[in-house]
Amino acid sequence: MSGLRVRGLRIDGSTGAIVRGLELDVAPGECVAIVGESGTGKSVSARALLGLLPAGLTARTDELEVDGVDARSFGERQWRGLRGDRIALVSQDALVSLDPLRRIGAEVAEPVRIHEPDVRGTALAARVRESLGRVSLPEPETRARQYPHELSGGLRQRALIASALAANPAVLVADEPTTALDATVQARVLDLLRRIADDGVAVVFISHDLGAVARVADRVVVMHEGRIVETGRTAELLASPRDPHTRALVEAVSHEPLRRAPRTDAPIFTADALTKRFGDRKAVDDVSIELRRGRTLAVVGESGSGKTTLARLIVGVSDPDAGTMTFAGRPWSSRVARGAARTRVQLVQQNPWGALDPRWTVGRTLTEAVAAGGVARSERRSAVAALLEEVGLSPAFVRHRPAQLSGGQRQRVAIARALAVTPDLLVLDEPVSALDASVRARILDRLRALQAERDLAMVFVTHDLDVVAGIADDVIVMKDGRVVDSGTVSCVFAAPRHPFTRELLAAAGLGSAGA
Repeated sequence: MSGLRVRGLRIDGSTGAIVRGLELDVAPGECVAIVGESGTGKSVSARALLGLLPAGLTARTDELEVDGVDARSFGERQWRGLRGDRIALVSQDALVSLDPLRRIGAEVAEPVRIHEPDVRGTALAARVRESLGRVSLPEPETRARQYPHELSGGLRQRALIASALAANPAVLVADEPTTALDATVQARVLDLLRRIADDGVAVVFISHDLGAVARVADRVVVMHEGRIVETGRTAELLASPRDPHTRALVEAVSHEPLRRAPRTDAPIFTADALTKRFGDRKAVDDVSIELRRGRTLAVVGESGSGKTTLARLIVGVSDPDAGTMTFAGRPWSSRVARGAARTRVQLVQQNPWGALDPRWTVGRTLTEAVAAGGVARSERRSAVAALLEEVGLSPAFVRHRPAQLSGGQRQRVAIARALAVTPDLLVLDEPVSALDASVRARILDRLRALQAERDLAMVFVTHDLDVVAGIADDVIVMKDGRVVDSGTVSCVFAAPRHPFTRELLAAAGLGSAGA
């Protein structure tokens, strides 16, 4: 069989085995999902399949066959001839994977230039447009001329998928390819991956999102601590998981909606008629909100709808072009949000890689944060250990740098850093998008507990509507910078007023039953 065949894959690092005997068969026309908690070896296994292991790790296999080619003894030069042509990778973090100095069109064209040098000029430009169109990237000709920083997280991820597909590989390894995508775009990308598999490509789909796995995968492989603990047909495994680790993943997917009594005290934050322009485009258009202590407002919408821009206005790192904001009864702006006031409103960014200094260890990052929060020098080490425990990481992580962490582990460190200064208002921009289901459930539980303990106000920006049901009291739905639906989560989910809200709920598989 062609496609992909792996036997006895073992990956070792300085502290011992990371992956212990992975075995995997993916036939042409089949999609096999690899799932498991962060740090179980999913992503590093994906990179080993393309000869892309990070420095310091070694891999050996009994068999590694890619589209009929024995790649066990390949060196870097041989891998370069294989990658992009026979096997391609869609990475988890588009911001890191895309060259910030190259236009999107050049990124998508690169694998075609390398492996199909006869495709040039207008034919190459048409191939780029076709690839961008396949992943539902709007205005493909315009996007091809833009740089990665000019795109939202979701648009960047779609551009990365387009680049991987450009040379029509026989095997596609997709490592969390829908992490940064909203529900409607995620649904289209998953449908695309399914069509790619149906067209004869062998697809390895690595994900923490069991809903996405159920939608796209034929079979599932569950990993725990570097080993396969269960495998089977998707529907059967998700309906009747046998291994306790699989059961924990399945049970962590659904969230019961919150039904907390409304607060009648004065809002801690208000925004009235906020507008923010970038050129001729209104990223935020006449948005008004109120936030109260002990309550969570969810902000949902497609990529590019203005969610992150609104979050930056609330935090005070950017000022609106029109409209007013107040925090704790006083005017709020980037000028006010300095010094001691800065610690009262904290942001957890969407991209933990970009938010953490790659040169600093986790210990140094968190020590700086607790120091800013006023913790005495003699108590900082124990405070850092307590923060790590709160987000589900062991104290040993103080010695690690961001490059040594999985995407989910980096996100947990970013959350711990924001909590270190005991804020009054926490703004979280896709804070659990990189986390597997069980870790995500623990983080959400911890956020709810922290909110109750500290009477914390939270703004939760997300594309995951299932998460909204479990963390938020109120929700606003944004489209093209405007609020098109708002209210309590139960009301909006049960009776959405705007067609776009109904489309989001349908794409997430919630509909009116989501309440």
